Amino acid sequence: MFTTNPFAELSASISPGLMQGYLILMVILVAGGTILDMIHKKSAKYFFENAEKAKKNAKRTVGGGEKVGLAISTVLSEVLTASEFCNPRRRLSHLFIMYGFVLFVIATVMMVFGSSAKILPVLWHLGALSLAFGGYWFWFFIRVDVHAEGLPWFRFERADLFILSLLATSTFALIWSWTGGGIGIKFALFILSTTILFGSVYWSKFAHMFFKPAAAFQKKVTRADGSKENLPADYDLTDPEVQKRFPDIPEYMGKNPSKMGLCIKAERPNHY
Repeated sequence: MFTTNPFAELSASISPGLMQGYLILMVILVAGGTILDMIHKKSAKYFFENAEKAKKNAKRTVGGGEKVGLAISTVLSEVLTASEFCNPRRRLSHLFIMYGFVLFVIATVMMVFGSSAKILPVLWHLGALSLAFGGYWFWFFIRVDVHAEGLPWFRFERADLFILSLLATSTFALIWSWTGGGIGIKFALFILSTTILFGSVYWSKFAHMFFKPAAAFQKKVTRADGSKENLPADYDLTDPEVQKRFPDIPEYMGKNPSKMGLCIKAERPNHY
């Protein structure tokens, strides 16, 4: 199974040109859905307006070389290792899903467009397995509304469309390949779930993956130039000058306020 290219047998029934055209259509749907999502939510407009506002509050200029370093840091940290996730289980689940999806998509494109590299079927199956593992782990055990709020796992909202279509795509792909490939109900379910995944970008969280790295990079820039996302400065509450400026601090918290503690990180959200 792992060394068999399921698209090779499929080419006997469906022309490679038709399969390639389908993949190109999926790319167009993703691009179009992302653009419509940005227009509808005005996320790009907010992003650029916020960046201009941050420039006015900047205390120093960030040079081109420093920005390149921040961009590399963003790719290595927020993109490749998902360091923004504080929960290690959520982080691992995300990495399984992300790298599984990347392997699965790249291997699919290369096999459909005629590459005969023997490693590709292995990567395709490993990607689908990684995607399914990380996705089911997240769906049944990690989701906040299930794990912390005690809601049933089968509760479905529009925001779940992305993860469910991902799971359906990887699951039906593995079932289709495991049962010998070809054309049939399993292949139809695989294509249907894939079409929903890439065709529902406007209604799902798919477009979020493009905006998120840009937002993370901008956050690093605002920290470097001192604008701090237009947020107030961090103060030492025990500093007499700070207490003089904000007299309600010693009044309500004393002259030597203790730290507030871990707050929401103090314990795992498992109350039901």
